[in-house]
Amino acid sequence: MTNTEINRKRLYYVGNLSIFMIGLGFAVRANIAPNLQADIYDQIDLANSAAMVGEALGITFTGFALTLLFGSALVDLVGMKRMLLLSALGYIAGALGLLAATVMPVGLTVEMVVLASLLLTGLGWGAVEAASNPMVAALFPEEKTHRLNILHAWWPAGIVVGGLLGVAISAVGIPWEINMFVLLIPAVVLTWMVASSQFPETERVAAGVSYGDMFAELLKRPLFWVFWACMFLTAAAELAPGQWVNIALSNIVGMRGILLLVYVSALMFVMRHFAGPIVERISSVGLMFVSCLAAGIGLYLLSLANTPALAFAAATVWGIGVCYMWPTMLGIVGERFPRGGAMAMGLMGFAGGMSIQFVLPRMGGIFDAAKAEAAGGADQLATLSPEAMETAVRYASVESFQSVAWIPLLLLPVFGVIWLYDRQRGGDGAESIHGQGDTH
Repeated sequence: MTNTEINRKRLYYVGNLSIFMIGLGFAVRANIAPNLQADIYDQIDLANSAAMVGEALGITFTGFALTLLFGSALVDLVGMKRMLLLSALGYIAGALGLLAATVMPVGLTVEMVVLASLLLTGLGWGAVEAASNPMVAALFPEEKTHRLNILHAWWPAGIVVGGLLGVAISAVGIPWEINMFVLLIPAVVLTWMVASSQFPETERVAAGVSYGDMFAELLKRPLFWVFWACMFLTAAAELAPGQWVNIALSNIVGMRGILLLVYVSALMFVMRHFAGPIVERISSVGLMFVSCLAAGIGLYLLSLANTPALAFAAATVWGIGVCYMWPTMLGIVGERFPRGGAMAMGLMGFAGGMSIQFVLPRMGGIFDAAKAEAAGGADQLATLSPEAMETAVRYASVESFQSVAWIPLLLLPVFGVIWLYDRQRGGDGAESIHGQGDTH
């Protein structure tokens, strides 16, 4: 094996670890969300605590989106290595900040520390996506959708590990704050691996496409902006329910909701390795059509599930639906708009991150309003018996999930029309970076 092949393999491991780290962070946030709500936000404002924790979780996605917006435009100047080092430092600083918040008195200061810490992990998350996605596209230019799906299989792998560790920490009675140490280990390892690796140029730079040509490519291609708008909704269908699951589903089915997230993530880890054969048969856009249909059905069924068995069945449908969404959307723009470079992928991630920033607080607001409605008014919440509170919370959980079930169904006409158009043309819309036209 040549030195070039060894370095390529090492970079692939770096990409996998970076995506694993951000998946781990997603699970940790889902694990600690009920603890943040009970220990901090319930003490500050019981009637609006769910909206407040939704806002706190949502700020992670704001950091993610902002880093992608600016980092993707600058990754060619900053370099993939520095971008990934910044991501690791963001996770280290964020985990340490959350640890500090747990020993501070409840109040405005601790609330700001939590927000700042979650923002730092979001910035680290965005830096991973800004660097790892164009890196894999550059390493495997002929099979972007397949390789990006495999890369992003390590996202659910991180969720599985982080979720199970969180359940174990809770089961043995260890303080929930230990979850933050789970974030530190992969961040430290990633720092070492990145510092000792050599990174390639992005596909755009290697092909000699200028910054001006990159921006011009995106501005003159209206279809890119159609996919960009779609990303707002596909991300909302996948990530918002996943981040909310431990708060909501735990109240619906009487079990730890994080276990459902772990199950769905394990399903996703396996299925994403088989994206290539599926795409070859029905195309990337065809896969998105099928995914949106299953996601909408699965989300609605999740809101109706009232036993663990029904919850797992509904989660299977939802998991199959959302499994391929994020990496396939990245693959679509990578294949159709290769001259858009890292900026095209970064704008897609920005859309996904900003979507969750709006959707999570909205889910929290729906949860709070439904909870107050079931209680007979917000001022009655503090007087409810434990049994009555449980009933109110269960009702609120159902309402919050049903509020997002319709989102992926809106995309069926869009993906359906593009899919049919591609089939009539006899291709899948993929283009060469050196010129337009189908390459498949």
